[in-house]
Order: sequence, then C-alpha cells, then structure tokens
Amino acid sequence: MKTSNYFKEGTNKNAVSIAGKAPDWYQGREYKKLAPKYGFFKKYKEDGDIDAYTESYHAEVLDKLDPQEVFDELGEDAVLLCWEPYTHFCHRFLVADWLKEKLDVDVREI
Repeated sequence: MKTSNYFKEGTNKNAVSIAGKAPDWYQGREYKKLAPKYGFFKKYKEDGDIDAYTESYHAEVLDKLDPQEVFDELGEDAVLLCWEPYTHFCHRFLVADWLKEKLDVDVREI
C-alpha cells in the first residue's frame, strides 16, 4: 500500500480516493470510509489547527473503523489518494501512521 495525490497518481490502476470529493476527471475507486468529516475539515481550512484536525480525524473516523478490515477492503496494492502535495499535511499520512501502528504495515508516499 502507498499514498500519493491525485495529480501525481490519479491515473494509477491501483488508485483509491480517500477524500470527501475527488476531482471531476478522476475515474478510480473511492473509499469514503476514510474521508474526513465535513465539520472538522471545514474548521481546519479556516484555522489550520493540525492538532485539532488530527484529534477529530481519529475520534470521528479512524477510531470507528477496524484497521484489518480497512486494509483488506483496500488491498495491499492500493494507492491512497487525496489532494495535498507531499510537502503539506494531509489525512492520508494519518491513515498511513494508523496502519503502521495497528497492523505494522509500512505505507509510504510514492
């Protein structure tokens, strides 16, 4: 499993969008279970508080999911996509850290 963004890997055959909304041109799979909730996402866009976003993402998304089930549904070859470039904070990195912590799976950025 890997992570990236739409603009770099959006046409990858193993791409899986984990955002609330993918670009109009994106034709790959979507996995909305990992998408941020609108409320805390909007707040983050307004105030840039990464700590609050991280706490909310864990409480409202990751803590409600079974990591093994998520991994199995996505598949080990999945490339998890979102909007942000590699140099910017993004929830795909939280997902990667969660999978490492819970399943000892290394999820690296392409």
